Amino acid sequence: MLKNITGTEALERLKTGNKKYVDNNVYQGDVSPRKRRNTFINGQTPYAVIISCSDSRVIPEVIFSAGIGELFTVRIAGNVIANHQLGTIEYAVSHLGASLVVMMGHTHCGAVTAALAGHSNGYIQYVVDDIQAAIQGETDIDKACEKNVRHGVKLIQEALNHIEETVLTEVQVVGAVYDIETGHVHWLDN
Repeated sequence: MLKNITGTEALERLKTGNKKYVDNNVYQGDVSPRKRRNTFINGQTPYAVIISCSDSRVIPEVIFSAGIGELFTVRIAGNVIANHQLGTIEYAVSHLGASLVVMMGHTHCGAVTAALAGHSNGYIQYVVDDIQAAIQGETDIDKACEKNVRHGVKLIQEALNHIEETVLTEVQVVGAVYDIETGHVHWLDN
């Protein structure tokens, strides 16, 4: 397995990147032809996996000032976790060397709002059901968002604990909530 930077170093890099984003209000990730060519030739070595909502206002690479090859992103409505997402996370950690997994919700999430309302139609109901199980009757949207994130962190930690590679003990899993108004990422104590 590839080894990238440590989980602690990756978390600091994300915090610094978010500060750049908030302070400068511009995207500062490296998407240059040189970087594209380098990752084409040498492959990718993302230092972090970010699981976030697919909300168009939540763009992990921009939020963390990251460029090509730095983040392995998984985006799904309500940042819910199921086997496909867990397999994607496992791949990034065990084959690409990512040392940090971030479960990131966001303020004013439509999927959490739908879960609080208690119903939806069609396939969206699967997302709503997962969030309702995670929030366990919480009625405050901010607290529900945090509970949903914490639930995802727990599921990811449990899944990673079942992977037999001993190097996975070095992988950190943390929760966060992105504020779509201010751009700040609030890191949760897990």
